[in-house]
Amino acid sequence: MASAAVTPGAALAGVDQMMQRSDNRGVAANERLTAMAGAVLLVVFVVELATVSDLGTLLSAHVFVGVLMAGPLAVKLGSTGWRFVRYYTGNPAFVLQGPPPLPLRLLAPLVVASTLAVVGSGIALVFTGPASPGPFVALHVISFLVWMPAIAIHVIGHFLEVPRLIAKDLRRGAPEPAPGRRLRPGVTLGMLAAGAIAALLLSPAAAPWIAWIDAGRAPGSAFFVVGLGLAAGGILVARLFRWW
Repeated sequence: MASAAVTPGAALAGVDQMMQRSDNRGVAANERLTAMAGAVLLVVFVVELATVSDLGTLLSAHVFVGVLMAGPLAVKLGSTGWRFVRYYTGNPAFVLQGPPPLPLRLLAPLVVASTLAVVGSGIALVFTGPASPGPFVALHVISFLVWMPAIAIHVIGHFLEVPRLIAKDLRRGAPEPAPGRRLRPGVTLGMLAAGAIAALLLSPAAAPWIAWIDAGRAPGSAFFVVGLGLAAGGILVARLFRWW
């Protein structure tokens, strides 16, 4: 039985469809990796905030968790950065997916900058010690106060989306498979483990700060309370203006 001839145009169309399906699955994989890293980061952020409430007692934990979060943060920044590059370079699948809502898109640079500033300045303080902290104490406090409302709005804006995306990966026989289903947890947890190793290695360097705290110089919780107020205010403003 003779088979139907395949024209060059039909062959090219078939290749194009295959590439489009591959790109679409890549978008889904990127989206789910971002969600998974974001969920891990949220847990770490909450633990870190708990330590801020009483640095006089929990400084060691504060330093450990602060360094630890650098691991999953790298995954989150990498996945969102990839989406940014692919979207603005005109990849059809990422363009079709579209960007986040405009308010969250405009907020994103502030979220990234303040997160990097608060984590980076905190790690820098571990190395400088209390004797010569330079500008890093002020940078750490100011970036924290900026970060609190920014991250609160960011989290609320994606709060319902993240569990749905993670569930698609965890559910057996998921109707929307995306490549790297087993790799995503490995990458996220692997970077979390790398952050934990870095935290273990750097924790002894925080000894001068612990001695400084033990000498009765523990900072008050006023800036923590202010940060919570700014976060609540940010969420309220975002809600009033319907940013999500």
